[in-house]
This record gives sequence, structure tokens and C-alpha cells, in this order.
Amino acid sequence: METTYQAKDFDTSKFDAKIDSLISQMTIEEKIGMLHGNSMFTTGGVERLGIPELKMADGPLGVREEISRDNWAPVGLDNDFATYYPAGGGLAATWNTDLAYLFGNSVGQEMRARGKDMLLSPAINIIRSPLGGRTYEYFTEDPFLNKKISVPFIVGLQDNDVMACVKHFAVNNQETNRGTVDVQVDERTLREIYLPAYKAAVTEANAYSLMGAYNKFRGDYLCENDYMLNKILRDEWGFKGIVVSDWAAVHSTVKTLENGLDIEMGTPKPFNEFFLADALIAAAKEGKISEEEINKHVKRILSVLFQVKAINGEGRVEGSIATEEHYRDAYKIASESVVLLKNDKNLLPIKTGNIKSIAVIGNNATKKNALGGFGAGVKTKREVTPLEGLKNRLPEGIQINYAEGYLERYANNEKIKLGDITLDGPVTIDKLEPAMLEEAINAAKNADMAIVFAGSNRDYETEASDRASLKLPFGQEELINKVLEVNPNTIVVIIAGAPFDINSIKEKSSALVWSWFNGSEGGNALADVLLGTVNPSGKLPWTMPKKLEDSPAHATNSFPGDKTVTYSEGILVGYRWFDTKNIAPLYPFGYGLSYTDFEFSNLKTDKVTYNADDLIKVTVNIKNVGDVTGKEVVQLYVSNPKTKIEKAAQELKGFKKVMVKSGASENVTILLPAKELAYYDVAKKSWIVEAGTYKLKIGNSSRNIKEEVSINIK
Repeated sequence: METTYQAKDFDTSKFDAKIDSLISQMTIEEKIGMLHGNSMFTTGGVERLGIPELKMADGPLGVREEISRDNWAPVGLDNDFATYYPAGGGLAATWNTDLAYLFGNSVGQEMRARGKDMLLSPAINIIRSPLGGRTYEYFTEDPFLNKKISVPFIVGLQDNDVMACVKHFAVNNQETNRGTVDVQVDERTLREIYLPAYKAAVTEANAYSLMGAYNKFRGDYLCENDYMLNKILRDEWGFKGIVVSDWAAVHSTVKTLENGLDIEMGTPKPFNEFFLADALIAAAKEGKISEEEINKHVKRILSVLFQVKAINGEGRVEGSIATEEHYRDAYKIASESVVLLKNDKNLLPIKTGNIKSIAVIGNNATKKNALGGFGAGVKTKREVTPLEGLKNRLPEGIQINYAEGYLERYANNEKIKLGDITLDGPVTIDKLEPAMLEEAINAAKNADMAIVFAGSNRDYETEASDRASLKLPFGQEELINKVLEVNPNTIVVIIAGAPFDINSIKEKSSALVWSWFNGSEGGNALADVLLGTVNPSGKLPWTMPKKLEDSPAHATNSFPGDKTVTYSEGILVGYRWFDTKNIAPLYPFGYGLSYTDFEFSNLKTDKVTYNADDLIKVTVNIKNVGDVTGKEVVQLYVSNPKTKIEKAAQELKGFKKVMVKSGASENVTILLPAKELAYYDVAKKSWIVEAGTYKLKIGNSSRNIKEEVSINIK
């Protein structure tokens, strides 16, 4: 049966008496001190009453090093090294909910070892454009996969007496003009695409906190947005936790508090000059805001501090950090994330018996990504690079010849222009150095096999800027073409977090692998996949387009907007657009090959006709008809061909990752609640399961459907 992840009970009422007693003893200044940063990553406590500071830490790749209290400079400790975990794209590519729980649980232990209360993670915004600067750290373009990865991550984290801070709520899908842009999205699209993972975070995972986004939504900044923070989050979903601002995302005092924000964080001006600091004290004294309103927010903060045992911390998890066990956790995620895109001549796995020498080419063979770019990184003692991974794993007699091939170079004083919008990203210098190119070609010529490590890095894909195009930077495409000319036995490995234009590389190379910013053990995991110790089982969590203009936000000319951005593609985000409009992608959503082959058969449902509140039991047989044991992701897509309203051609509504031994079969069961088939009816303000005939389709990508069966909904 399917794993369900039991969230900790989040009943704030059990602390009411204690909290009311504490609040009654506090001065107005002490209360307001709890509502804003009093350092870069803490809010004020009240020492005389035993109320500690609320201690936060970035982030999505693992626990960030200790930062100075009043600026971004590292403190420079020798005990704040942490495990570097794979970025969100890598976790999503595993399609493995157990690994999502493992990730959350592992990083939660590291948080507690560092004495922290709140992890500013996970980042679960929908990937709307392949150019998004934070695509590498977000999970997916699909709301269903998004919530199925998010919930176990949050549960695993909070099992360690740590608050998840789920970000960035919401419709925060671009870095360009992120601090000012006003997002216009229709209500149905909002509910069906952009909110499901947040709703699940609140109603299924009992998330203790959310982070408000930088941008505006329908005219109001999201950190002072009554509709999103009060009406949807609290009134509809019953959220009991706290809302924290993104850093310096607050724009008002009274409005911010009354519209649902609890804590203002930011980059220094003096902390007393924050909107929710001295200005709030003045507003309270002038009667512009009631003390009752202030008490409400203080009570929420005290509730979550009690919930994670930060007050009277008896029995609180102590945790551990940068342990061999946690490096193993990072390895497990990385090893299931690698996506095999092409393997035409069976170059993979590498057959070491016939090889005396390998040319390893490309700056990405040695590039480290734990730190870099704008945004949260991890200070780690271990980051195994691809070259180190190969040295660790290859048999001793094989000679490795490394050539850097291309230089990672930027013209730092130039700005990228996309239309009339300035993107603050670095401009790359895309020229190869003749001497380095010659060294790479000679290495490839004189080796039995070559592996080119290309793609991106965390200086190029970064928070605060979107990419201007899908082109591979630094002259890499030319390098790859030249290497392929002299050695056809060349494996191309792309390391990146977001799609790139690899059309010509796909055509010319026989073996193509996709990996990610993949954590402390990334190089070992990648080497194990290349050598066949691990059979690849990663699947793309987004669509790779043939060209940018095929992607919905770009096909509709609605990225990145200027003062406003209108999500003109509506519900047709990602593969929904490609499948509904019949546009062929370069690689489809859910795609990924294996070193073995699987056959699907005998797709059945337990009944033919269901009510709207029934559970549909879908079973299918999967047989491993190849020579090696492997894992496959069984993907369930649903179509409603005779619908009366606009719907995507198909939508992911279930998946399961299964291990099948060579020659063996497994019966796979996917439970599909009929209510997952609902659409949001704007007029009725409710979810409606349309009666009629639905097609349930099973495949191993959105474009490789193997079997289908019809059911009726009454």
C-alpha cells in the first residue's frame, strides 16, 4: 500500500493558559520585539519571562553557516559545517516520497544540532518558465507531484521539533522584478496550479510557518495581502502557524499586521527601523492599531515556540550534523535523481573491462556548488565532484586524463536584457580558449572513451535573476561538438537545475545524462550511475522544450511582464500546455530511461463506476524484461475527453516508484481519490467532480502512455 506520512498534531489550544499568562506580563515593547528581526536570523525574545529568540536558518540545500547578527558576513566558526543536500530539482527528480521524508528528517536533525527552531525551506513554487533563476531549488511544474514531495519533506522536518517555513507564498514564479511585479492570475488557475502544494502543506503536513513572497498579487504585496493571508490561508485552510516575511518584503505597518503577517525579517537598516518595530510601537500608542491585534500575533508566535519545545525544552530532539549517516542520506537522494536521457549504443553503463583510458573534460567535472550565486548555500566539509567520484569508483588500471575544456567567465559590468526588462544576471563570455580546446581535443583523441561534464552552476542559475535564454553558457556546445567529432565514444553529462537547449547535443551524442546540484555525495552517486553500480531511475520533474517559444509563459508572451505579469496560459502550465496544444517537447515531463526495460500490462480498476467521494483503486502489472534489477516510476494520468469546461489533455494524478528484479513482475496499486478529479468552479467557489467518463492512463512519462482504461463518475 502507499506510504502515508503522519504529521504531528498541531493543537495550539493546549498552550493557551500558559500563553495568556505570559502575554499578560509583557510590555508593549516586549510584544513588538517578537514581531520583527532583532538580528539577521532571529526575532526578539523576552529573557525575564523565559521566552527565547526564535532562531531561523536558511535553507533548501542544508543548514546555512552561522551569519553575523547585523550583516551577511559569516561568523567564521569551526563547528558550523553541515551536510550539503541535493537541490530541490534533484529531490523532485527521484519521484520518491520516502526520500522526501528522509531529506526533511535528516536536515531537521542538523537544524537541532545547531540549536535552530525554523528552517527557511522547502521552496515549493511552481516552475512556470524554464528560465526561472530558482528553478534548481523548486520542485516541479506539476501541482500534484509538488504536493506529494512537499508533504513528506515537511513532516520529516517537523518530526525533529523544528518549524518548516514553506515558501514563497504564493505566485512567486520569477526573479525578474520580483520585489515589485503585480501578478494577475485567474481564480481557477490560482486554485488548481499555484496553491495545491501550500494547501497540502497546511492541511496535511501541519506546517508551522509560511513565508510571504516579495511580489504583489492583484494589487497588494503578498506580505500584506488580506485575501491570501487571512481569507485563504487562515479562514479557509485553518492555518494556525505563523507567517514570516521574505527578507525586506514588508511595505507598511498597520496594514501588514492586520492583513495577516506575523514576523518581519530583513536586511539591515537598523532593526528598530523596521515597519513592525518602532513604527508599530508608535502606531499602538497613537491608537492606530489595537493591543488586541498585536496580542493575536504574539500568541501565534508563542504557540509555535511551545509546539517545537523551544520554551521549557524538555524532551526536545537534540539532533546531529554532518555525520556519515547524513552523507549517506544525501547519497541516496542523489543516486535516484540522475536522469538517463539517451543511451543509443549502450555506451552506458561504462564497461571498464575494455577500457584503459578515459578523458574527463569540462569545468563542471571539478566545479563545487554548495556555495555560489545569490542565496542560501551550505558550508560543508564534503562535496565530492564528478571527477573525484570517478577517481573513487574506477578500477585502478584505468588512466584518467582531465582537461578543463572551457572557462567559467562573466562580463561583470554588463546587464542582461530580455525584451525591455533588465535581468540582473551575469553576462557570460561564450568564447573557448584555443589552447584549452586543443588540450581537450587531444585528451579525447587519445582515450578509449570521453566524458564531457557541461551545463550550469550556482553562480549562473541563481536567486535574484532569471536567465535570458536556454543557451548553454561558456562556449560549451562548441566544445562538446568538437569532442564528439574526434571520439564518438563520448558520454555527455549535463549538470544543471533547469532546462537548457541541448537539441544538437541530443542529435549528435549517443549517451546523454542529466544530473543536478547534487549534494555532498553527488560525484560518487553520479559515478555509480555511469558505472552501473546504480541503475538510473530519475525522471524529469519538468518539461524540456525544443525552444523557449514552445513553453507556455513564452508562447503567450507573458513572461516576465513589466509592472504587471498576467499568467495568460491559465491552467495550461508545463506539460499540460505541450500535451493539450500537441507541441512536441525535447524531453517530456516524467521522462527518464533505465539500463533495463519494463513492460506494463493488465491495467485494472476495482470498479467501473464511482461516486465523487469514492477511492479508485488502480492496479497494473510491471515486468522487468531486461538483465538488471531497476526502479521504475509508474505514472497515472487522467483525461476527461467529454468535459464541458476547459481542461488539460491530461493531468498527473498518481505515481509510484517500484523496484523490480530482472525477470520478475510486480503488481502496483495506486489509490486515486475521485475528488482528485475535481476542477475549481469559480462561480460556486467550490471543487466539482464532473460526472462522466474519464480515461486513466498508465505510462512512464507524460508522452509514453502504455495502457489506458475508462471509468465512470456518477
